[in-house]
Amino acid sequence: MSNIRLLFDKFTLTLIVVIAIATLLPAHGSGAVLFEWLTTLAIALLFFMHGAKLSRNAIIAGAMHWRLHALVFACTFIMFPILGWVLRPVLLPLLGGPLYMGVLYLCALPGTVQSAIAFTSIARGNIPAAVCSASASSLIGIVVTPLLVSWLIGGGGQSGSTLHAIVHISVELLLPFVAGHLMRPWIGAWVHRNKTWLKMVDQGSILLVVYTAFSASVIGGLWKTVPPMALLVLVLVCCVLLALALAATTQLARRLGFNKEDEITIVFCGSKKSLATGVPMAQVLFASSMVGPMLLPLMVFHQIQLMVCAVLAQKYQQRAPSGEDALQEPA
Repeated sequence: MSNIRLLFDKFTLTLIVVIAIATLLPAHGSGAVLFEWLTTLAIALLFFMHGAKLSRNAIIAGAMHWRLHALVFACTFIMFPILGWVLRPVLLPLLGGPLYMGVLYLCALPGTVQSAIAFTSIARGNIPAAVCSASASSLIGIVVTPLLVSWLIGGGGQSGSTLHAIVHISVELLLPFVAGHLMRPWIGAWVHRNKTWLKMVDQGSILLVVYTAFSASVIGGLWKTVPPMALLVLVLVCCVLLALALAATTQLARRLGFNKEDEITIVFCGSKKSLATGVPMAQVLFASSMVGPMLLPLMVFHQIQLMVCAVLAQKYQQRAPSGEDALQEPA
C-alpha cells in the first residue's frame, strides 16, 4: 500500500510541475504544432498498449455478471451526470462558468481501468468482473461521453458536430485499442514482462497531453479566468462529489443484494473517472483555449479519488476472509 501511495504522490507532483512549466513556458507557434503531433502519437500508443494488456479470458469471465456491469454503467453514465446537473444552482455561482463546465465534463467521463482493477485486487474484490466492467466503461464512453457532453454543456450540441466528435475519438482511441488487442497473441507476453516500463509510458503520455493542453489554455488566459479561491472551492466540490458517489455505489450494491466482493468492484468501478481517457477526449471535444479549465476538475478529482480509494481498499482488505475471496487473477 505504501508503494502505491508513493507512486501516486510522485505522479501528482510531476503533474503539478508540468502545469507550472506550461504556465511559465507555454508551447506556442511551431512548438505548439510539434507538441500536438507528439500528443496524438502518444495517445495512440497509450491505447494500443491498453488493448494489448486486456485479456480475452478476463472479458469472458467478467462479462457473465451482467447485473453488476449494468449498475456500474448506470452509476458512471447516469448517476454522475444527474449529480452535476442537479447541483448546478450551487456549483455555478461557486465555481463560475468555465470550472462548472469542467465538472460537467468530469461527470460525463467513463471510469478508470488500471486503478479500478488495482484497488479491487487490493481489497479482495471480484477481479474478473472489475477487468470487464472497467474496460467496457472506457469503450462505451467513446460514444456515450460526447453525447452526454452535448446534452450537459451544449458546446457542439448539434448532431453533426457530436457525430464528428464520436468518429474522431473512435479513430484516436478505439482503433489503436483494437489494434493492440488483436496484436496481443504476439506482443502480450512482452507487454506483461515490461509492465513497469509501460506504466511510465502511460504516465508520460498523460503528462505530454496535459502540457500541450495547458500551454494553449495559458496563452488563452486560463489563470485570469480561474482565481486561486476558485481552485480551493473546486477541491471541496470534488471531495463532496466523490463522497456522494462512494456512498451511492455502496448503498446500491448492498440494497440490490450483491455480496461483498461484488460490492467492492461496484464501488471502485462506479465511483471513479478516467484521466487517461478524459484528457485526449477534451482535446477533441473543446477548443484549445477551453481545454485547461475543462481538465482542472478532472485532475483534482483524479488525485482525490486515488488517495481516498487507497484508504478504502485497505479497509476492505482488513475484513475477515470469506469463501469467495479465492478469486483468480485475470490471465
